[in-house]
Amino acid sequence: MTAMAAHTSAASASASVAISTAQLQTQEQIPVPVDGGSVNALLAAARRALLEAAIAPDPSRRFVAADLAALRAATAVLAARARARQGGRGPRGVWQLLSAVAPELSEWSDFFTITAGMRAAVEAGAAGVGEREADDLMRDAELFCARVASMLTREAG
Repeated sequence: MTAMAAHTSAASASASVAISTAQLQTQEQIPVPVDGGSVNALLAAARRALLEAAIAPDPSRRFVAADLAALRAATAVLAARARARQGGRGPRGVWQLLSAVAPELSEWSDFFTITAGMRAAVEAGAAGVGEREADDLMRDAELFCARVASMLTREAG
């Protein structure tokens, strides 16, 4: 779905469909559920975050929501592919784990590792983003979420 289509759909949706950025937040290091329902729920959460990004009036909120959409899509890949590990090196971030379980997404992982740091700074009020930066991230998050959904659909079928 393009940003324009998402915006048009969002404009016609009721206010109850919009999800606040606070509701969409998640920790970078999370336990990974391993079942199909979790994968679908995470992909749905990614789509909701993209919708939130599309209707956000402020570039900082758009940036944060888009980055969270990508994080949820990455977590869906982990839920689909990761296996519980005994012992090991301790907690690892979603983007680091994604590179390990889905090497074909490592460029995306590298990119979103950087944006996650920027998102943290924006959420803390230590940095701001402009319209272009927010729109660019939203576009990249949409592309990433679509790639993940397509990849997981192929793997499930």
